[in-house]
Amino acid sequence: MPPLSSSFSLPVSSPRFHTLPWSSLLPNISTARRSLVLAMAFSSSASSPSPSMTNPKEYSQDEELSQVLKYHNQTKHSFTRYARGPHGLDWANQPNPFRRYVSAPLVPLQHFPTENQKENTSTIEAPLYSSIFLSLPPPKPISISTISQFFYDSLALSAWKTAGFSTWSLRVNPSSGNLHPTEGYIVAPPIESLSSSGFVAHYAPKEHGLEIRAEIPSGFFPKFFPENSFLIGLSSIFWREAWKYGERAFRYCNHDVGHAIGAVAIAAAALGWDVKLLDGLGYKDLEKLMGLEIFPKFQIPSRPIKGRIPEIEFEHPDCVLAVFPNGVGKFDVDYKELSSAISEFSKLDWKGKPNLLSKEHVCWDIIYRTAEVVKKPMTIGNGFLVDPFQSSGLYSEAAYKDFTVREIVRKRRSAVDMDGVTVMQRDTFYQILLHCLPSSSRNGGKQKRQLTLPFRALPWDAEVHAVLFVHRVVGLPQGLYFLVRNEDHFGDLKKAMRSGFKWTKPEGCPDGLPLYELERTDCRLIAEKLSCLQVCIYSFQFSISY
Repeated sequence: MPPLSSSFSLPVSSPRFHTLPWSSLLPNISTARRSLVLAMAFSSSASSPSPSMTNPKEYSQDEELSQVLKYHNQTKHSFTRYARGPHGLDWANQPNPFRRYVSAPLVPLQHFPTENQKENTSTIEAPLYSSIFLSLPPPKPISISTISQFFYDSLALSAWKTAGFSTWSLRVNPSSGNLHPTEGYIVAPPIESLSSSGFVAHYAPKEHGLEIRAEIPSGFFPKFFPENSFLIGLSSIFWREAWKYGERAFRYCNHDVGHAIGAVAIAAAALGWDVKLLDGLGYKDLEKLMGLEIFPKFQIPSRPIKGRIPEIEFEHPDCVLAVFPNGVGKFDVDYKELSSAISEFSKLDWKGKPNLLSKEHVCWDIIYRTAEVVKKPMTIGNGFLVDPFQSSGLYSEAAYKDFTVREIVRKRRSAVDMDGVTVMQRDTFYQILLHCLPSSSRNGGKQKRQLTLPFRALPWDAEVHAVLFVHRVVGLPQGLYFLVRNEDHFGDLKKAMRSGFKWTKPEGCPDGLPLYELERTDCRLIAEKLSCLQVCIYSFQFSISY
């Protein structure tokens, strides 16, 4: 297999690059120190050769951190070059967006109308979108109908698009570049009309069906989880993203897993179900639970190579989510015993062979080297905690226009063209941001713990904040704003930024919304350049960075 060229960047003189006075946003530091910051931030050297890895080895924490930081620095875009990727799209080898397990039994799921049947509210199967952020409805029992509805509103296809001779699908869960590297699995007890025994199944979105891959022991669920519970597993196929984005694919795959977790949490909430990440399980547990040991291991090359490499179509297990009825109260998960039970899944009779997605491939070695070092071991930690549900702030109920959950999630589209004229009302803007908070804005406490929908699916405190470039929001000046999602970080955030920023609450801002105006300025050009020169960013009412 021939090595790829070591140069993947566009020339600095390319008309796609412009000089941005972004350093004015840095704190006032010495010229020498600023040069060091710039050099560190925009490090973009090519991957240095390293030995091929035939067998996984144990890494020290320093080695793991070093590899992750290397990946982060090497795959960052800068204003003088893009991160390494293909020069163009190899359409002949575009990955099949649909994984199938050939010969595994396929059980079709039910479809549902998207439109709200307002004339007869008793027939509405999806609650109003605004209502699930205030409180969860009574839980429905798991059945083929509710499981069908769950997948239909979370990981299913939502539309087909056609342009010229090209046809492609859209899905409920968003994805970087609409490439959809995320695969979904369900591990469930017996469900009438689905399986007479507990089972593991792969969700096939094109067919909206479940491929039954294995039957599991009857005592598995009663031992560890409440009645009417099941598990959702998520995995990533790096190659689907790498085909277009090259070395940055690992970033986008993790990004898309977050989208999928959010989609699962919203769809579950509509059925009265709660969702929690089983954070104590390790990589090997997830691999066994989803039946992903079927994929062969492969030798990681020392540099990017191109050729027929079907091994890189394997699925990297990302996480497993417990889905259970809301209001069941506290229950504990013994991760040590659960891991022991999952270890027996290797002995199950797994059905189906994964289909081939492309004829030829490009293996970006740094993706797989980094994925290797971040494999998580089993951790007991603080056990399994189910926090009480907290409602999001309701500031502008009229913004939802009585749409149901299904109408919102299945009609979601990525904005690709804006008119640059239409404005957003301030109340709507504040309502959007209230739903970005991890904790309720009503309890008077600090934002920190993730207790609201959909963030409550994650067991750790909020670590991500939002920078907002406001362009056309009625009642708010154009400028740079900041949403603090963990208020314990407030002091450190201020110290890390320019001393001249205002840090004042904007006019009309709800008391419980930690939004701050930093600087009044027309920042449309900056926002566009920070978004890889996507012209549509310039036309948005506001744009956001994390």
